[in-house]
Amino acid sequence: MSPLEPFGARLRRAMDERGPLCVGIDPHASLLAEWGLNDDVAGLERFSRTVVEAVADRVAVLKPQSAFFERFGSRGVAVLEKSVEEARAAGALVVMDAKRGDIGSTMAAYAESFLRKDAPLFSDALTVSPYLGYDSLRPAVDLARESGAGLFVLALTSNPEGAEVQHAVRPDGRTVGATVLAHLARENAGQEPLGSFGAVVGATLGDLSSYDLDINGPLLAPGIGAQGATPAGLPAVFGPAVRNVVPNVSRGVLRHGPDVAALRDAADRFAAEIRAAVAAV
Repeated sequence: MSPLEPFGARLRRAMDERGPLCVGIDPHASLLAEWGLNDDVAGLERFSRTVVEAVADRVAVLKPQSAFFERFGSRGVAVLEKSVEEARAAGALVVMDAKRGDIGSTMAAYAESFLRKDAPLFSDALTVSPYLGYDSLRPAVDLARESGAGLFVLALTSNPEGAEVQHAVRPDGRTVGATVLAHLARENAGQEPLGSFGAVVGATLGDLSSYDLDINGPLLAPGIGAQGATPAGLPAVFGPAVRNVVPNVSRGVLRHGPDVAALRDAADRFAAEIRAAVAAV
């Protein structure tokens, strides 16, 4: 099976055409309840299908959180498979938010689950954790490159607890987070128009000018909306790298469901605000 065009190239085109917005698909119990749905497989399926129907034909990226599907067992995973298939068919790129991280054959198996082109859960990119050492991710890096997929590696996350690991200083004087960014810059060297190996960098972290965010790859930025970050504030956080930022909005869009038109309007508003903020830099 021939590989896809590299993820970075496909993402750059999608961001330019549709705007740089990633909408999360996070069917947690409280949100299902807000939609008037039961916390069961039927509610999960209705929720996911509605989000895909509403926005998959207009946003650059959809990001399902696999845990909220896995909690329902095999039937929940079947809903996830269908959601990925339908989202990609509608033109959205799918980033599977699974944050996998392990070593050796186990990491290779995780990679095959999400990054092998004929896998039922094949996604355009996968979130991964490098905190068993960056090179523990090598099976995922290699398979992603082979299949035309990408990775988003946890680097500087928006949760406060992340600082105790990511801001820790190595013997060479560089923080752990900065080391992850440097690894990704090497993976993306020479790739045009954009490398396929991105970092997760929180939009709530304030001024990041002390970090080199120019990794020639995308920066997946959680924190817009419910966590307090705004589209207008993105340039202050990311500086010149803001053009490669993929802001993630979950509750800020999803709280408008189950009305399809309201979901679309919310996604369109966020996309327009993000595009205007990036254009102003």
